[in-house]
Amino acid sequence: MRSAKDETKKPPKPKGGTESSKPSRSVGDALRQAYDEAVRETVPDDLLDLLKKLD
Repeated sequence: MRSAKDETKKPPKPKGGTESSKPSRSVGDALRQAYDEAVRETVPDDLLDLLKKLD
């Protein structure tokens, strides 16, 4: 049985700071790579035409 007090406790932090920094670094690298790929994509002509109509 859990009390309300137990639910407000934060989970313990992992020991050994080097281990916990690796996953966040790989997530950051993956996000950066996805952003770079999206920036390099060309905009389709039909979308450009639609945007011109909005002006």
